[in-house]
Amino acid sequence: MRINFNNVNFFTRFTIKKVLKKANGYLSQPDNVEVNVSFVTSEEIRSLNAEQRNTDSVTDVLSFPYLTLSAGEKIGDGYAADINPVTGNYMLGDIIVCPERAAEQAERYGHGLKRETAFLVLHGFLHLLGYDHVDEQQEKQMMTIAETILDSLSVKR
Repeated sequence: MRINFNNVNFFTRFTIKKVLKKANGYLSQPDNVEVNVSFVTSEEIRSLNAEQRNTDSVTDVLSFPYLTLSAGEKIGDGYAADINPVTGNYMLGDIIVCPERAAEQAERYGHGLKRETAFLVLHGFLHLLGYDHVDEQQEKQMMTIAETILDSLSVKR
């Protein structure tokens, strides 16, 4: 798995790599996948949210998938056109996180910033793989997967 980082410090990169690699394996996706993870200011994420989702507010994480996957779908030969010609990896998409919002939420929920950041990046990754939370059943599925992965890495609330 290849993760391209933008504006993410070294120690946070380590946690993100661990979480995304675990998630990728847990969800039985191929090793040759690629994601971009960027940290942006609250103003930048507000602007992206307004442009892309027509919601003019600060949010914690945004995901921009390159592939159109359904929850649980395995990436395979049908996505050969979506391989990065330089790296040979399937390009999944972009995960954009607002560390300011993550810090606020960590405090509000009573756990550490590491846990909140790991959760948000994992949440974004699940969206790239076709998972969503538009109804209660889908939300439960996403939360169960996220909690299972984070618990297995001892990234607890």
